[in-house]
Amino acid sequence: MNERLRSALAQRGVPPETLATVCEVDPKTVTRWLSGRVPHARHRWSVAHHLKVDETFLWPETRPRNGQEPRQRAGLVATYPDRASVPREMWLSLLLEAEQCINVLVFSGTFFAQSNPRIATMLAQRAAAGARVRLCFGDPQGHAVAIRGREEGIGDALAAKVRASLTYYRPLLGTPGCEIRLHDTTLYNSLFRYDNDLLVNPHVWGQPASANPLLHLQKTPETGWFDGYATSFDAVWDSARPWTDDAEGAQSHGRQD
Repeated sequence: MNERLRSALAQRGVPPETLATVCEVDPKTVTRWLSGRVPHARHRWSVAHHLKVDETFLWPETRPRNGQEPRQRAGLVATYPDRASVPREMWLSLLLEAEQCINVLVFSGTFFAQSNPRIATMLAQRAAAGARVRLCFGDPQGHAVAIRGREEGIGDALAAKVRASLTYYRPLLGTPGCEIRLHDTTLYNSLFRYDNDLLVNPHVWGQPASANPLLHLQKTPETGWFDGYATSFDAVWDSARPWTDDAEGAQSHGRQD
């Protein structure tokens, strides 16, 4: 079954019959696509264009393996004008399919939880299945969050957003395979890694991350963009401190209250 295609149709409210009309094929053909058959290239393009989803997300097996174009060799799968343009079903599918690791690096990441009220349960399930879950949020008492809040023109509101976001993940404290840390680092991008897929949300000065572009990268045999961003996550993670939920801790990086 092509669960990604089925989910995309459901999220968009598009019946299979309508997709058949758009692609000018028999409805039974769409049924076969949903059952796992890979459409011809022209139909894959039509489906992806109509559902506003990247073609290789719906059919990962069609991604070139050899003789790729430079864009593919770099590991760049897709680009989005802003974070909101990434289909919700893509966020969910990548999370649910992760088997080895889920790494998140953000300041507040409020949307990550608010768009999915079951996020803590889902992350705990992935951890129980063997994935290592590492969530790294901005320290609400730290310098970096304060500076970013001023740059975005929202002041202390960013620190409040971080605290609000953390409440969604309180059930994960003490859960085997799940770790939550707070960083006090200048972030040039938010990162969301699911095994060999990495969503990079660059930060433009003075603008919220949600208003900035997003890159979908995949790990390739050659060292590329994916590896550079993955390494930066590890560097920030290593310098961050565990979140203990004791009012974000009595101490924060570089500051004492």
